[in-house]
Order: sequence, then structure tokens, then C-alpha cells
Amino acid sequence: MTAFGYTLLCEQRGPRELVSDAVAAERAGFDFEVISDHYFPWLDSMGHAPYAWSVLGAVATATERVGLMTYVTCPTIRYHPAVVAQKAATVALLAEGRFTLGLGAGENLNEHVVGQGWPPANVRHEMLDEAVVIIRELFGGGYVNFVGKHYRVDSAKLWDVPDGGVPIAVAVSGTQSIEHFAPVSDAMVAVEPEPALVQGFDRAAGAELPKIGQQPISWDPDRDTAVERAHELFRWFAGGWKVNAELPGTAGFAAATSFVRREDVAQAFPCGPDVSAHVEAVRPFVDAGFTHVALAQVGGETQPAFCDFARDELLPALREEFGEAKEPAIGLRSGR
Repeated sequence: MTAFGYTLLCEQRGPRELVSDAVAAERAGFDFEVISDHYFPWLDSMGHAPYAWSVLGAVATATERVGLMTYVTCPTIRYHPAVVAQKAATVALLAEGRFTLGLGAGENLNEHVVGQGWPPANVRHEMLDEAVVIIRELFGGGYVNFVGKHYRVDSAKLWDVPDGGVPIAVAVSGTQSIEHFAPVSDAMVAVEPEPALVQGFDRAAGAELPKIGQQPISWDPDRDTAVERAHELFRWFAGGWKVNAELPGTAGFAAATSFVRREDVAQAFPCGPDVSAHVEAVRPFVDAGFTHVALAQVGGETQPAFCDFARDELLPALREEFGEAKEPAIGLRSGR
């Protein structure tokens, strides 16, 4: 049984529109919603980058049922982990327990803006490791003092935090990140539908935990329009995450993906009105063992019509094919 989610992409929509989209997606029947946390869009043509946490606060009070989650926020350079813990606890209270804190090691695109440089991947994992420890301890509600290789926390305490804390999901991409973060996570985030990630994560976690993936699609009544829009706005994916994490700005993404053709984009993810194509795009995640899949519709102005399509055609087709999740919420690990 799979839970199906909706992606609030801050890179292609303004803040008020994102809140409206969140309400429309809930009414359409999505189980949960995830939101990106960027300072920059990947490409200038995307045109937006509002502050995700302000949007989350508004979405938490404008919705009633759907789970909410950052997909993902980086608690290491642009934000100190103690500040992330406070933001997450506040959103979780506003959402009345519907919020999961999704964390990742970040991208140069967003983290360079505070002028602290961009460390290599192994150092970023060290920083994220310390950040998760700090955040988890602060969610406990007591005073926290911490002295690590990368961070110091001096007598910090969250005065408003949910009983039991906030579920933490961490993004992983391979053995190193799984070994670091599976033991301290309540759920896994990954963008590639690889069974080895699922199996390795559960093995390292010592439990079968939720796995949250994401699938881009470009729905439109006209396929050519869908392909054109996807090429204009979403060709940034072509370099892969190892490359994308290192590029410092939109000009770099534009140059790195200048070779990407429209047919390349159309082969990478489904474009157009064919419901069956969108359903099949999700299948690798389901087969790999992911419990949650968030759909990311390309094109800000298409979101209202896409929500109608999802309500009337896509979500019914997905649930007929893959079943309906009985417990779509992402909770704290048993015994946490």
C-alpha cells in the first residue's frame, strides 16, 4: 500500500500561490505534501524562491488532514541546527502533529549565500550527523549543551515542542549516508528508486521504516506543451545529484544542461495527458519498497488544473494499481 503526495515546489511558485495549491491538493485527495527549501531556483526560468518555512506555517493552518514535510531542508550552513529545531517544532505544533522534518546534506546553490564556503561531501555528512544529534536532543524538551567538531550549542531549549518530538527523515544516496543516518532516523528520503537503498536502510536502522520518494511529471492536455514546459523548467535534473549539489548558481545549471534535448526530458519522466504513463512512472518506487511517493508537477501555472486532474483521474488510477495507504502519516519510530 502506497501513500501518494503532492510537491510544493518553491522554485516555480510564489508564496500565496503555494498555500492555495496546498489547499487544492488536500481537497484533491493527496495523502501528504512535501515542500522544497531553496534560496535559489535551479534555473532563472523557474522564477521563484520564497522562504519555505513561512509558507509551511501558512499551509499548516490552511490545511486539516494532509501530512506535511520538508523535502528537504539543510541544517548545516544556511541554518544552524538549533534554529532548524525551533522552526520544525513550531510548524509541528501548528500542524497538530502532521509535520515531518526532512533533512539533507544540502546543495551549493542554496548554502553558498551566507559566504561560509562549500565543504566536500564527507565533511557535509559530518555536519549533518552533528546537526541531527542536536535537533533530536532539542526535541526532547530539555536544556541542550553540545560541543562538536562543527557546532556548539550553549544552553539551548525549545519552549514550544510537541510531546515526543518531531519525526525526522533523512535523505540518503548510498552506503556512507545510510550508515550515518539510518540508525538515527524515523524515515528515509531518496530520489532514486533503488531496492538496495531500501534494504540497506532497514538493515542499518534495525526496523522497517517509511521510505519517501519523489517523481517529477509534466501533465498537460497537450503532450507537446508538456514536453516544452518540462524542457524549459526541469532539465536541471540531467546532471544528477552529485553534480547538482556542487553547482553554485542558476548560470551553472543552465550551462551544464544546455546539451539536454526535449526528447531527453520526455524520456526521463512522463509528459502529457496519458494517465497510464504517470502511473507507470511511479512503479519503480513501489517495486523498490517505497511507502510514500510525492509527485512533482512541472509548471507553476499548471497546478490548479493538475490538482483537478489528480482528483478525477490520476489518484484513482494510482490507488487502483497500487492500493490505498491505511496509515499515510510518518510517525516517530517505535521506542523513540
